[in-house]
Amino acid sequence: MNHIRPIAICVFRNNDRILVFEGYDSIKNETYYRPLGGGIEFGESGEAAIRREIMEELHSEIEELKHLGFLENIFLHNGKAGHEIVMVYDGVLKESRLYEQTEMEVVEANGEVIRVLWKSLHEFGDGKSILYPDGLLELLQ
Repeated sequence: MNHIRPIAICVFRNNDRILVFEGYDSIKNETYYRPLGGGIEFGESGEAAIRREIMEELHSEIEELKHLGFLENIFLHNGKAGHEIVMVYDGVLKESRLYEQTEMEVVEANGEVIRVLWKSLHEFGDGKSILYPDGLLELLQ
């Protein structure tokens, strides 16, 4: 069944860098990056969802949380069509030690281990590393 999935993501900034996870699409042979976050559950606000996701993934609370906007993300990932409405937030990690780590491994709820790293905004754009969802780079500039 095809459906639109609501998700919330949060951009954490560290000078000119943002915190992203590294993903890979084996069909496109493409490495891409996206800020951390996840699905909004029924009855849950976007703010509650991003706070829950970051607590699960990084064991940190979020301070100074601000809603930046919405993006619509229609995509193919590993050959499967997806459609998301993305609530984009900006925030500060309460666990300041996370700003000192260049890279970390995070275990998702499904047991999957993902690579999370700080990546410069200058590394994204045409002919450079891919940042999803589409339109996020423009929203941040």
